[in-house]
Amino acid sequence: MENQTKIRRYEFDWLRVLAFSLLIFYHTGMYFVGWDWHIKNPELSEAIEWPMLYLSQWRMSLIFLVSGAGVYFALGYRSGGTFAKDRMKRILLPLVAGMLLVVPPQVYAERVVQGYVGSYFSFYPSIFELEPYPRGNFSWHHLWYLAYIFTYSLVLLPLLLFLRRATIQEKSISTWAVLLGPALWLSAGGVLLNERFPATNALVDDWANHFLYVTVFVLGFVLMKLPEVQARVRRIRWYSLAAALLTVTILCVKYWMADDEDLAGAQLDLYFIIKQSNRWFWLMTILGFAMQHLNIRSKYLATANEMVYPFYILHQMVIVGLGFYVRDLDWSIGSKFAFMSLGTFLICFVLIQYMIMPVNWLRPIFGLKPVPGPSPSNILSSVPS
Repeated sequence: MENQTKIRRYEFDWLRVLAFSLLIFYHTGMYFVGWDWHIKNPELSEAIEWPMLYLSQWRMSLIFLVSGAGVYFALGYRSGGTFAKDRMKRILLPLVAGMLLVVPPQVYAERVVQGYVGSYFSFYPSIFELEPYPRGNFSWHHLWYLAYIFTYSLVLLPLLLFLRRATIQEKSISTWAVLLGPALWLSAGGVLLNERFPATNALVDDWANHFLYVTVFVLGFVLMKLPEVQARVRRIRWYSLAAALLTVTILCVKYWMADDEDLAGAQLDLYFIIKQSNRWFWLMTILGFAMQHLNIRSKYLATANEMVYPFYILHQMVIVGLGFYVRDLDWSIGSKFAFMSLGTFLICFVLIQYMIMPVNWLRPIFGLKPVPGPSPSNILSSVPS
């Protein structure tokens, strides 16, 4: 194992906080658009779909890329075995706990909207029938990311350990290869896989998503090894932005604003090429500007970075709960959106700050490390700065 001092790249902490924060607004928006989701507002909005179409191009890819960068630094001071044990505690435990505690209330609210009349206590045993959602009530819902990142971290561990120690000649990687190479690779995957394997978030049959997320995860990992390549990403950030704006404009005008028509053959392939290229160009843009401007320390960043994991675990349960209780109120869409998004933030903040973070036995359930106390029997601990 490399004997290496821990390095803190603050821009990736900022990106992690910002990327997961967007999920509150995105999942609140799912309540108001025509796309399939768990519960819906009686009145829907086409206007909200536009920013969500844009965000959906890169939001989860950014999270996987940042996760790959984080794994690079985690492996820098841990052995493979220690890292694997840590993934069990920090990812698998919150996933299982979330499937037992956080997801069932969401499924119950959906079933009540569909006509179920029993109490939550009579509903809850049905999750142990292990019939997968949507036919059954057993699901990981929004926690699918944890299942994916846990699987990638362990399955790819031999490759990651090899890459962590391998020598890569950075001068052999041209600047434009950094921008165009992954775009072409992702485009090829989109053409070959996206039509055959629509996104399911079910892990076992989600091959198009696996191709995408494994790629950006590994690229995030490798990028942290290559400081010269990082410098090039910063230097070409304006070119990345120009390419991202060009491709998103094509997507918007040619596809999103066009009358509904079934694409096939070369037209469908072209759509996947533009879509996947646009995704990578936005990732390069975000990375370039973040590395240029966000590598700054803040007294609030450490706390925000710690809170973001339990925020992610809890947020959709709160959104669904608030949506369940306001769906029949005679409020405007704007009023409901503001109430649900702000209410989700405040409720999650209070739960995390005053109930989860101070209680040591709750912290691991929500992905937080226990805080050492004066004695094992002391379950209340101060929150680290």
